[in-house]
Amino acid sequence: MHKPSAVGILANPAAGRDIRRLVAQASVFPLAEKCNMISRLLAALAAGGVERVYMMPDAGGISRRLRRMLKTPSPQPSPPVTFFDMPVEDSAADTLLAVERMVAVGVDAIVVLGGDGTHRLVARVCGDTPLTALSTGTNNVFPALREATIAGLATALVATGQVDADEATCANKALRVSVNGTRDLALVDICVSTDLWTGSKALWGADGLSQLFVAFAEADAVGLSSVAGLMRPVSRRDRAGVRLELAPPDEAAVTVTAPIAPGLIVPVGVAAVYDMLPGERQTVGLPRGVIALDGEREIEFTDGDRVAVWIDADGPRTIDIDRVMACAAQRGLLTVTHNPDSSTGTFDLGLRPGERRLDPCS
Repeated sequence: MHKPSAVGILANPAAGRDIRRLVAQASVFPLAEKCNMISRLLAALAAGGVERVYMMPDAGGISRRLRRMLKTPSPQPSPPVTFFDMPVEDSAADTLLAVERMVAVGVDAIVVLGGDGTHRLVARVCGDTPLTALSTGTNNVFPALREATIAGLATALVATGQVDADEATCANKALRVSVNGTRDLALVDICVSTDLWTGSKALWGADGLSQLFVAFAEADAVGLSSVAGLMRPVSRRDRAGVRLELAPPDEAAVTVTAPIAPGLIVPVGVAAVYDMLPGERQTVGLPRGVIALDGEREIEFTDGDRVAVWIDADGPRTIDIDRVMACAAQRGLLTVTHNPDSSTGTFDLGLRPGERRLDPCS
């Protein structure tokens, strides 16, 4: 029996709208542009042969605008869109429940529009379902800033099986944290601070930072991982991570001038740097404090709590858009040849005599 190809789209209405708009002049990512991106995604998914799309309802206005848009005649076809019948709490619970529903109905891929925090939530419950990560948040280290049209085409080619998921997706590391046996994860970094309460969630200052655990660190990143990226860069594909022991700048061995948020460049003191090998349990030095996951304070801990952090090589899988589109070009997946028996000549594909094209997916 034919299984219809299906894609989930998870758009976080709150991504790109936290307190860092006030304290660091970060850009606001408006709902209208998120809806425009989804419209372009839907057109690309239809062009690639996707037969059904599932989405999360929300209280922020995205689903309402999209429902109205889908009722308006358009020259661009769209796959049928189903919004889940589910309670809307306007919180992280909505994302978790929607992704669980997407996995349950058997979507072939999930397109995520959000920042590091949104992708972290999706990664908690997506299992083996591959993700297309699109940046629409504040700190956007894990997701890429890509045109939604191309991202939609690549996702469609994987979802419909035209490009095999095993050759089109990449494995990602993740950071795991356990507090008294209760686990959570981060995709980029975990930071321990002397704060005693989660407060406004977003971590936008360097005062009181004690330790920084990083899955990968790029020199051109914005966020806490930039501290490691400017000292000890670590590739996404490297098996290891990095742990930094932090200190006030006047007591540190090294001071890094780091962009820890958009428009917020501050000195961060580093006392020591250590490698983190996969599975190696790291201890937390403070007796009590707050743990921030991908830049958001999420976990409070105190005396007597058992806290451990480690690198897990089996994080979420993501669709490699460049690789998929290279495969599409090489294999002619988006090309139709007309009159193949015509005697009008051949196309010049830019090859010298005796050369042949290499398959980028081999």
